[in-house]
Parts: sequence; C-alpha cells; structure tokens
Amino acid sequence: MKRLLAVTGFCTLLGLASSSALAGDTQYPLTLNNCGVEVTFEQAPERAIGLGQNSAELMLMLGLEDRMAGTAFWPNSVLPQLADANEQVKVLTVEFPTFESILAEQPDFVAAALPSLMGESSRVATRDDFRKMGIPTYLSPGTCVAEGMARDKYGYGDRAQLWNMDALYHEIEDLARIFDVNDRGDALIDDLKQREAALRAASPDSDEPLSYLFWFSSSSPAADAHLGGKYSASGFIADVLGGTNAIESEAEWPTLGWESIIATEPDVIVVARVERDRWELDDANAKIEFLKSDPATREMKAVKNEAIVVMDGQAMNPTLRTIFGAEQVAEQLEAMGLR
Repeated sequence: MKRLLAVTGFCTLLGLASSSALAGDTQYPLTLNNCGVEVTFEQAPERAIGLGQNSAELMLMLGLEDRMAGTAFWPNSVLPQLADANEQVKVLTVEFPTFESILAEQPDFVAAALPSLMGESSRVATRDDFRKMGIPTYLSPGTCVAEGMARDKYGYGDRAQLWNMDALYHEIEDLARIFDVNDRGDALIDDLKQREAALRAASPDSDEPLSYLFWFSSSSPAADAHLGGKYSASGFIADVLGGTNAIESEAEWPTLGWESIIATEPDVIVVARVERDRWELDDANAKIEFLKSDPATREMKAVKNEAIVVMDGQAMNPTLRTIFGAEQVAEQLEAMGLR
C-alpha cells in the first residue's frame, strides 16, 4: 500500500511538473529513429492510439488522456491510480483490434507495445500499413527485434543480454518529446529509478540466491506453458530481487512441457494474473490449483514450500508495469519470510 500511495503522489507531481519549465520544449518538426525506422512529427499528436497496455499506460502516466483517441490490448486492468484518466479514453478492445477499427478513430499517431501488435508478423497491421495511411508510428524499444534475428510466430526474438530499464527510459523520453511534455517524462523516469534502487537495496545478498519460475499462462493443463525467458523482463525482476531466473532459454517467451519445467527446480513460482480470459489457465487461481493438484507438479519444492506468488501478467512484458510486478513479488516474499 505504501508503494501505491507513493505512485499516487507521483501522479500529483506530474500535475505540478506540467506547469513548470523543468525541461526544454520540443522543436518541431521532430524526427526520431525508432527500432531502425525514421519517424517525423510535424506537431504534437492530438488523436493518439495506445496499442498495447504499456503504450496506453505510459501516455496516461504522462497526463495525455485528452490527446488519446483510443486504446487496445489489455492483459490486465489499468493501474488503479490511472483509472479516472483511463475512463476518458475509448477502449477499442482488450484483445487484438482490427486495423479498420483503429483507422475508424482517425488517429494521428499509433504507439505499439509489442511486435505482435505492429511488427512484420502482426495480427493487426505493420508499420508500413500505417505509413501508407500517413500515420506516424512508434514501437516500444524494449521489444524491438534486431535485423536478421530469428523470430517466433508472434514476432518476438531472442535476447542476448538481460533486459533493463534503460529501454523503457528511452521510450518515456521519446514519448515525452513527441507530445512536448518533457518535464513529465523526466519526473516519471526519476520515480522509476528511485523505486528500482529501493528494491535492489532491500534485496538479500546471499551465496544461494532464490531461483524464480515465471509462468504467464497455458491454453490448458495438458499444454506447454508460456514462460518468461532468461533475459526477459521476468529475468530482470529476478535480478532486481537478488535472485536468478530458473529458465535458461534466451527466447523472450519460451514454451516448455511440465517435465522440463519441473527439472528446473525453482525456489519460487511466480504465477501471472491475466485478466483477458482467453485461456483456461489465464486465471492465477487456476494455475495455483493445477500446481497443487497435479501429481507431478505438487512434488516441486516450491509447491511443497508454498512459495507461490501472484503477479500481474503485464509485468512480464518489458514495460512500465515490470517494476510494479517486482514490488508485488517482493511484498509477498516478505510476508513469507523469504526476503
């Protein structure tokens, strides 16, 4: 609760920052290089679409609800402190929107959080599709896939090193420049840096760090599980908390069968709360019930020790919510006496 109150105070800080000259004004036309694509803005957008929860919540955090024409793709509910602002913005769908439904809102800017929303193999549209309509686009730098890198069916690639908050800070800076709210961007970055530092300072320094398994979802108990990869945002959360990721795959979202998962022997299992209700095991309680009732998984030491914690699934994406997820896990570990 203390952390939530702190963020509520941060939203107040943004309001104060908007009336002060804490950072320079954006000079238009503004040209940015985003994921290898040059994008030019003649002026600040007035009808922006937040395609994906991270893009939407970042705009809301920057106080841009009056310049947003819509949002789409919400794995989780909006942050409580952003609920009032979010009520002012049309939700196209909590799932994948159609290209036509986006165009119907007459956007002058579309920011996407994930390659599955605006990548080469997107289920919605490619950047080129928007370019042909004269609409500038932006893809979260934390999810860019390098040229020549192998991609999975969702458009994600492998990571060669651990994701960190620098990509998110870069994204915040870019969005703040695009909308000419640079002071608000600086305030948000400062807040996130302080919160990461506080988590790291409170993390145990142990010769035997806890290993974490991050389970996003499965389409059924018999299906492979979608997990957070070694160097993904989940791996970053484990690192912030002084631990390690039990999954060694460098894929962003590896899928494994339970025999392979059990062999990783994690100390802590983090189950995602996914509110889209697409799959049987999106629900966190359904995941926990499976872990405790399945003859094989119930023998895992984390299950026997009841070292199972719940985290918003959006935190497993490299997003604003990643720090929030780390705080959720830390709070539950403290209650268990594991931190």
